Amino acid sequence: MPNRRKFLLSALAAAGTTSLGIGLYSWRVEPHWLQITRPRLPVRELPASLEGRTLAQLSDLHVGPRVADDYVVDSLRRVSALEPDFVVFTGDWLTWRGPGQLDQLRRALEHMPHGRLGTVGILGNHDYGFGWRMLEVADRVAEIATAAGVELLRNQATTIAGLQFLGFDDFWSPRFGPVPLLAGRNPNVATLVLCHNPDAADAPVWQDYEGWILAGHTHGGQCKPPFLPPPVLPVVNKRYTAGEIPVSGNRRLYISRGIGHLLRVRFNVRPEVPLFRLERA
Repeated sequence: MPNRRKFLLSALAAAGTTSLGIGLYSWRVEPHWLQITRPRLPVRELPASLEGRTLAQLSDLHVGPRVADDYVVDSLRRVSALEPDFVVFTGDWLTWRGPGQLDQLRRALEHMPHGRLGTVGILGNHDYGFGWRMLEVADRVAEIATAAGVELLRNQATTIAGLQFLGFDDFWSPRFGPVPLLAGRNPNVATLVLCHNPDAADAPVWQDYEGWILAGHTHGGQCKPPFLPPPVLPVVNKRYTAGEIPVSGNRRLYISRGIGHLLRVRFNVRPEVPLFRLERA
């Protein structure tokens, strides 16, 4: 009986130590352990001049009270050092708590990477402030990003070096309205869609668009038990976690795990900046 009691106490102590270690890792290490991934991005009609060029996707900075400013700045500098040909931002520039976040964002974007060919971006739900309905906050975020050198697309298109970008305004915002944008696109030009919330992939707006949709929003769930799906995802379609996912209509999503967080905790879901290699499909 004493041996059994000793074994149980040792097992409980080991379990407690393991739990403490995992907790500290999830809080202090992984939220700031940025991973640069290098997926391929085969694009139809891609000009030969863009074969092998790189495109960095930055998503979910969440500048604000929960994400350390020095971590955001370090992440932006790391991407700058990669010298990508294109840089795209897929929303949630900040986490709104008040006007102070606008100054935080402005200071952070002094270190923003720029693509050698172009830099474009869109807004996410948190860029619309509380309830995703504060239009004046979204307008201010757009002004700050534009002043920092981003071509901010709000249900708009731009073509750079033969690559067309369609930028949706946020799916949960009052300004989501991509139907005219998709109807007016040039179908004979290589195209990428930037759309913060991947649930928009299931909305009846796509017409005959076939190709890539670059999204964020989910943070990959932030915590993912081994061999199990994340227990919390802010999407209706629970397939939309992270990485490359096929969707109907011959379209494909790439969902970045993002740079920042809402709560400072990540487990088995490191923050990510995908550095895509463009290829001719």
